[in-house]
Amino acid sequence: MTKFFSIFCFLCLFSFGVVQAQNYSTHKVKKGETVEGLAKRYYVTPFDIYTLNPEAKQGLKPNTILIIPKSKVQIKTTIVKELQGFKTHKTKRKETLYSLAKKYGVEEDEIKKHNKFLYANPLRKGDKLQIPIFKTSEVVEEFETNKTYIVQSKEGKWRIAYKFGITIAELEALNPEMGDVLKEGQEIIVPNIANEIEKVIDDQYSYYKVLPKEGFYRLKLKLGLEQSELEALNPELKEGGLKSGMILKIPFNEAISVEEEDRISLVDSISDYTTKHIAIMLPFRLNRVDYDSISGTKRSIKKDPYLNTSLDFHSGVLMAIDSLKTLGVSLKVDVYDTKNQVSEIAQIIDDNDFENVDVVIGPLTSKTFEKAASELRKYHVPIVSPIGSKLKLYDNVFQSRASTDLLKNRVINFVKTDTLLSNIIIISDSKHAAISNSLRQEFIAAKQVYSRKDEEGGDKYFVGRQDIEDALKPGNNIVFLETRDSGFASNVTSILASLFLEENEEENIEQRDIVLVTTNFNKAFEGDEISNEHLSKLQFHYATSSKSYSENNLFVKNYENKYHITPNKSAVKGFDLTMDVVLRLVSSEDLYLSVNNAQVTEYVENKFAYKKKNFGGYYNNIAYLVKYQDLSIVEVKQ
Repeated sequence: MTKFFSIFCFLCLFSFGVVQAQNYSTHKVKKGETVEGLAKRYYVTPFDIYTLNPEAKQGLKPNTILIIPKSKVQIKTTIVKELQGFKTHKTKRKETLYSLAKKYGVEEDEIKKHNKFLYANPLRKGDKLQIPIFKTSEVVEEFETNKTYIVQSKEGKWRIAYKFGITIAELEALNPEMGDVLKEGQEIIVPNIANEIEKVIDDQYSYYKVLPKEGFYRLKLKLGLEQSELEALNPELKEGGLKSGMILKIPFNEAISVEEEDRISLVDSISDYTTKHIAIMLPFRLNRVDYDSISGTKRSIKKDPYLNTSLDFHSGVLMAIDSLKTLGVSLKVDVYDTKNQVSEIAQIIDDNDFENVDVVIGPLTSKTFEKAASELRKYHVPIVSPIGSKLKLYDNVFQSRASTDLLKNRVINFVKTDTLLSNIIIISDSKHAAISNSLRQEFIAAKQVYSRKDEEGGDKYFVGRQDIEDALKPGNNIVFLETRDSGFASNVTSILASLFLEENEEENIEQRDIVLVTTNFNKAFEGDEISNEHLSKLQFHYATSSKSYSENNLFVKNYENKYHITPNKSAVKGFDLTMDVVLRLVSSEDLYLSVNNAQVTEYVENKFAYKKKNFGGYYNNIAYLVKYQDLSIVEVKQ
């Protein structure tokens, strides 16, 4: 019996700890108390008490412990003074205004107010004073601490959190069932603050989410901003300081963005069911295909990388068109073979009516795309590039692929979050000396290791084990590897993996943790020479325009059922891009205005967050940070 009683007491204490952590309190019931009375006392409703204490519906018993939820009502008490009259006082020796105010329970200013000669003269013995007599009373005001808010167009979690001065985690705690993606018109709970206190998002600035354990010094390294500069833009920092998850307003920086919490689903925003006219331009180069035999046709497809890519991309487009039809979207689709020739682009646009086309997707190559964009400017027709990352951004151009600078900055900012604790090493070949030097400017204390040279000064594309080991330190090490040579990448990753977590108690070698990163993920990291086991062991991090899809994805299943193969990246990009472009058209007045209405959209592998360049077109300002983990590539949440 004693044993069971001890366990019961432990459980009660444990439960009480949980209750306190969740901002609940407890109440020990006294004889004669009722649920209605306790509800009034704690400023909650009887329903709130019954929800946490269902047994209370049977009646309250003395000494029962009730869980009382945190009140949704805030109490503000104000002392009100009402003048009732005056009492005459003749000043005695050594009396002062302070002693009189204390004696009669009034303020010194209140005595002066009714004895105006005291403003110009000191208090003297024998002065006759009128001492005010007040009747005091308490005025109790009650108001809800939270209120209902309707989600507006393009609002995601971080925007609403910033608007109401709370963290994203606090917003999610107020709305445990709000979901990952907010919908326009959705009702949620927010703090009940005055309208004039609500903050406004200004697109001339960028916004940054504070990470765990980040202080002003780390933010200075990462954002280049002093504490005083951050406080000037975010006055609340002076009182409350930094909190993990809070949103900070900072000067515009295209490499800094609050991403995931801002996603919206355009499927729920379709408002225009009129037929949309889109055009697809791809370098099929069908004029080069051997149609004389099936084997000849297959050989042509296999040999021509442009045709291969175009067919894959087009297959994804067709899947998107099918999906859009099920949503009730009507489309007129024209497909053109650009033959990968600039002259063919001019001919296509001259021979066809593009004035009423809503959007053009493609071409794929930079020269043909620039020609098409230039020709279509006169019609103000938007044109979307599927793969270009360094395009000439005419005012009608949408660059859907993240720029190399954005990808590089995403990795640099990730590393900067941990630079106070980690040793930074930069390994590169001579062709990447410029990026190595630019990284050294970002991380002053970093060590640079270069590929060994042959007798003529050319790269041998390898480093020795000792070259790397001399640069490592006990504890955390972050290693940049900058190369396009697969042999060099294999050499470096093999050595790093062998040095990973090396311990030798006899020789007193401390544990070393190594994380591998690159600012430019390319084929050197995907070849057969590279071991995925090594990359997983090194938690290889990089930024990318697209992430790997889930095997249970509906698009993938439908694609495999239709084509009997797994979709590659070109097919997925064709699907994602077509879905996004068309859904933007049918949920906004046009593609240009959709940039304001759809802040961040995400599909199978790709997400899109367009920003307008000053006096130019639009670029995708978002990318994924991913890493190798257990032989898989997973997204890194920051």
